[in-house]
Amino acid sequence: MNLELAVNTVVRIICVFGYQAMAVIGGASLIDSSISPATAALLAGISAVAQVMQKLAAAFVDDGKLDVEEINAAFAGTTKKPAE
Repeated sequence: MNLELAVNTVVRIICVFGYQAMAVIGGASLIDSSISPATAALLAGISAVAQVMQKLAAAFVDDGKLDVEEINAAFAGTTKKPAE
């Protein structure tokens, strides 16, 4: 994996954290006022990042390397390469 691909993947992971966190900030405070928005956002962000990391790990275990297609598939919600 080259540096550009690694940086792109890290930035995408940060973005996953951000959009998942933003999605629950308001909702958590509506459900239960004892849940702070920061706590809800942190939990949602960590959960989303963990799901992506699990998919990346599964793709790496399959063949011992990560290529662009596998990384894109992990962010898209799958771990399988498209059939050629």
